[in-house]
Amino acid sequence: MTIRALVFDVFGTVVDWRSSIIREGELLGRAKNLKVDWAAFADAWRAGYRPAMNRTAKGEWANIDTLHRSILDELLPKFDLRLSEEEIRHLNLAWHRLIPWPDSVPGLNRLKTRYVIATLSNGNVSLLVDMAKNAGLPWDTVLSGELIRKYKPDPEVYQMAARLLGATYEETMLVAAHPDDLLGAQRAGLKTAYVPRPLEHGPKPLVPPPAGAKFDFTASDFLDLARQLGA
Repeated sequence: MTIRALVFDVFGTVVDWRSSIIREGELLGRAKNLKVDWAAFADAWRAGYRPAMNRTAKGEWANIDTLHRSILDELLPKFDLRLSEEEIRHLNLAWHRLIPWPDSVPGLNRLKTRYVIATLSNGNVSLLVDMAKNAGLPWDTVLSGELIRKYKPDPEVYQMAARLLGATYEETMLVAAHPDDLLGAQRAGLKTAYVPRPLEHGPKPLVPPPAGAKFDFTASDFLDLARQLGA
């Protein structure tokens, strides 16, 4: 197997969105003396992600910042959050400030010594760039479904990544914690590496891949993946 480029799902695979959003909420709560179940808030915000993307497939396309804001606007009254417009905008940009898993930066640096590494996220480009600068993520480039106004698991998103990186589909491998994303990449002709993140959803048990699903690599974290790939 010849792999030239590794493209990474980001939310949940590279960064710990749940702990990061809880932390942002707690900072806001202390500043404004708010009593909020921030774990429930983070879970509810994330739960709105896929339905919001599905709606864009039936209407006008919108980027993830816009979708996050639409979900947030619905959550504010449900959690009795009374915030100024400036505070709401700052909270919405919490997704630009997500914290990486402990192995992410050292693992990516290892993998980068042998492979081209890039994001392949539904997050918009400005979000991914801000996140990389904030978290020290050493991407060679930032790729997003925004570039073609489509969202994974549309096969065109995966194929776009290979094309832009000058690799064939078989030379491009998606690294992700989510089996549905990996299966989408397989259908588009890419190789796959499964890196489960058992703590992504906090206390909720990890949902295993569907029966019969097979990936080219399975690793415990990015350092283990680097070891398996000889980086």
